[in-house]
Formats: sequence, structure tokens, C-alpha cells
Amino acid sequence: MLLLRSTVFQILFYSVTLVQMLLYLPVLLLPRKYGWWIPNIWAKSLVLLMRYIVGLKVEFRGRENLPSCGYIAAMKHQSAWETVGLIQLFPRPAFILKRELNWLPLFGWYTTKYDQIPINRGKRSEALAAMMEAAKEKIDDNRQILIFPEGTRRPAGAEPKYKFGIAHLYKKLQCPVVPIAHNAGVYWPRASFVVHPGTVIVEILPPIEPGLSPDEFYEKMVSDIEAASNRLIEEARSEANPSPVLESIPATKGV
Repeated sequence: MLLLRSTVFQILFYSVTLVQMLLYLPVLLLPRKYGWWIPNIWAKSLVLLMRYIVGLKVEFRGRENLPSCGYIAAMKHQSAWETVGLIQLFPRPAFILKRELNWLPLFGWYTTKYDQIPINRGKRSEALAAMMEAAKEKIDDNRQILIFPEGTRRPAGAEPKYKFGIAHLYKKLQCPVVPIAHNAGVYWPRASFVVHPGTVIVEILPPIEPGLSPDEFYEKMVSDIEAASNRLIEEARSEANPSPVLESIPATKGV
């Protein structure tokens, strides 16, 4: 039954995405300010699919920690879930993404229209300078820059491997960084077709304000996200029917 429900969800995940991209095409002809509801509606519709098809719910904690000014959201990356489920937290999000995604039919039209931050990984120094300039524009416009500091998905409970690049952004942009922890990898593991029922808990932690050195910021961000993520993984063990994925995750001491 779990495999069947996951199969239905995966089919609907891509079908609903395609239908919405086609349906909203006329909005691309309007000024950008009239279309910021699109990513929010898309994310919420897919979260509802997860809830009613595979039984995967979500609980948000700490929304009051989201600033009203421009900021960076530094998010734990365990799963495909957070690439969708967290978007609804942000009114005008800007992902840092590979520029090749802008070239994709339909999807790329939306990333271009809604002014995401493309990077050219083939030209490292030029790409970094262009990314910094684009990121500064977004912060000055009170937007939210969404970053997965680990760069790639890591299994829930795995040793973290954060990149130092976000510390350079923190120093350059002089804006708050909001660490965001969650336990989505317990229910939708990376590279997994199967989605398990349960409740993803997302914890929005207090912002790290400007003023720290890059090293101090990096250590605090990693410590805050990892401590909270490990605690949320342990909390998932207390569910009435805990995810079987937890069996492969060692219990974390001191949480």
C-alpha cells in the first residue's frame, strides 16, 4: 500500500506541476508583482497532495523569527521535501540555482520571470561576483534568499558537510541569516521514491544578526541547525507509528 500511495503521489506531483505551469502562463505577461502568489500556491498544493495521499503532514514552529527585511534563509537539506515544502514560508523567494535551469522550457520561464539568482559554475570567480551583486539587489529589495548551505542532500542524521560560501554572503550582504532545521529526511529520504507518512517538523530558529566574523557566523549557523535537526529527528521517534527510516539513523546523544 505504501508503494502504491507513493506511486500515485509521484505521478500527481509532476502532473500538477505541469498543469499549473501551463495554466499560469498568461500571468507571465503581467508585471512580476502580480504573480508572487504562484510559487506559494504551487508549494501548498503539493504539500496537500502529500498530506492526503501519503499521509505526510507538516508542522511549522518559529514563524515569528522571520524578519520583515531582506534576509538569507539557510535551510537544512535532507530531502526533496524542503525544495517544495518550505517555499510557502517566503513571500518573494530567490533561490541560488544553476543557470542551466533558466534554459528549461516552462520551468525556466518562471525562474527567469521571478528573478532567481543563476550561477555559472564553469567560471568560478566571475560567477561569485555576479551572484554577490544579484544577492545584494534582492536583499535591498527586501526579498528572501534561499540557500542550502550543504550544497547537496545529506541523509537524515548523517555527518554535516556545510560549504563556507554562505559565510562570505553573510559578511558581504550584512543582513540577517535565518537558520531553518527540519526532519524531512526521516519521511522522504534523498533519492527515494517512497514517501512515508508522519509529520515533518520545521523549526525556524532566531536570526543570526550581522556583526559576527565569518568564522564565528559559520560555527554558530552549523551548530544551531544541526542541534535543532538532531532534536527533531529524535522527536520523530516518539510518533505513534514512527517512520522505518529511523531504524537506520543512530540515536543522537545529548538532545
